[in-house]
Amino acid sequence: MIRRSATANWKGSGKEGNGTLSTKSTVLSQTQFSFNSRFAEGIGTNPEELVAAAHAGCFSMKLSFVLSGAGFVPDDISTECTISLDNGAITESHLEVKVTAPGLDAEQFAALAEEAKLNCPISKLLNTNITMNAVLV
Repeated sequence: MIRRSATANWKGSGKEGNGTLSTKSTVLSQTQFSFNSRFAEGIGTNPEELVAAAHAGCFSMKLSFVLSGAGFVPDDISTECTISLDNGAITESHLEVKVTAPGLDAEQFAALAEEAKLNCPISKLLNTNITMNAVLV
């Protein structure tokens, strides 16, 4: 079993307060977040941005494993994830994917990308609609 952890500290009210996020790896170290960074365009990160990064990274790695398992080694996998927050709930995670993989045809790619979407650990974690536009370039 692998365990990863992060900490959050918040001071003040939800709208006027602010917080920091840190990870054990120190990739995030007292990284600022606030009402404005979450619901407007303030400086700092926010939970939805971090979920988007996690989903994009997890999906990309899973797709690499799925492609390699089918005999195709990708030259490049580029994934942008957009998380939608509506009325206090994450309502969608959308993946925009571009892949370069020699010898792979569009039909095989579509099936393998769908397999990765359904089976990456972050996809399995999210209780939301997951959509994807995957392009073989």
